[in-house]
Amino acid sequence: MSPLRVVKRQEPLGWGSCLVLLAAIAFSLLLCGIILSIGGTSPLEGIIVLFKGAFGSRYAFQDALLKGTPIFLCSLGVALAFRLQVWNIGAEGQYALGAVGATWMALSFPDAPTYVILPLMIAMAIVAGGIWGFIPALLRQKLNTNEIIVTLMMNYIAILILDYLVFGIWKDPASFGFPMTAEFSEAAIVGKIGSSNFSWGLVHCLGLGLLFWIFMSFSRLGFEIKASGDNVRAARYAGIPYDRLVMLVMILSGALAGWAGFLEASSTVNRLQPSIMVGYGYTAIVVAWLARLNPLFIGIASFLLAGLRVGVEGLQLDMQVPAAFGGIIEGLLLLTVLAGGLFTNYRIVVNLKKP
Repeated sequence: MSPLRVVKRQEPLGWGSCLVLLAAIAFSLLLCGIILSIGGTSPLEGIIVLFKGAFGSRYAFQDALLKGTPIFLCSLGVALAFRLQVWNIGAEGQYALGAVGATWMALSFPDAPTYVILPLMIAMAIVAGGIWGFIPALLRQKLNTNEIIVTLMMNYIAILILDYLVFGIWKDPASFGFPMTAEFSEAAIVGKIGSSNFSWGLVHCLGLGLLFWIFMSFSRLGFEIKASGDNVRAARYAGIPYDRLVMLVMILSGALAGWAGFLEASSTVNRLQPSIMVGYGYTAIVVAWLARLNPLFIGIASFLLAGLRVGVEGLQLDMQVPAAFGGIIEGLLLLTVLAGGLFTNYRIVVNLKKP
């Protein structure tokens, strides 16, 4: 008999799960330090520069909130699909199509007032993102395709559609050859809150996060999504329309990612250009799992991951660390936190008795 056995816990770990999470994060940072050391950079100095660049100044804090806004909305959409155990890996493409849809409205109605053009941009962004989420759900239902593969491949199609437009028919003649659209009109830009540097996109996030929590906690559909995600066979036996729920969550997931694309195009760059595709949709997958699909924790994790992105930019400038280090941090965080989940749900028993 093996001296070690893995036994499922009979009761939840409670606050101990927080310690497991902190230990997993600390271990991922230790691994990051080892990687920095291999690259010839002082691990301690590198981690200090990383966190100072991420959260050590007012500018860094504001930049983290700015980058965290689209990550948060994409993560909400991903978490909704994951709660039903539908694996939407396509938030990146849905985000891109959302930005395209919003830009279409901004360019089509340049003289429209704010109260007309912004709702039009939001509507077209969520429709475009929702359609991009609906297609893989339909293929899964009708052709039994794997939504992981379909959503992943559709990301590339969406990004190429965006590139086609900004390199082609939407390219601004006054851009000196750079691939970008004309700048949006003042009415089509999501402005700042008062005299602060914080965008109204933060209010969008708070409102949508609250609606997400209410929907999942108090609505019948939210209960059916959670019940079906826990046990599909039992849900079907109880008469819950699982196939319709798959369609619904994929449409809503795509719509939230599309809304994120609208905010990035309208409140950050104020036009459409390829530089808005920086991997927020993929980061959203990491955030959703780190937060255990909880909307409050998604907000915290979105801010932290966005801050790490800002910190890596400081590492690049100060210590010549490659930009790919940010992706390494995200990957290590995800792997260590998922591995730490073993200790949340199971315990290791040491058998000291001799056979």
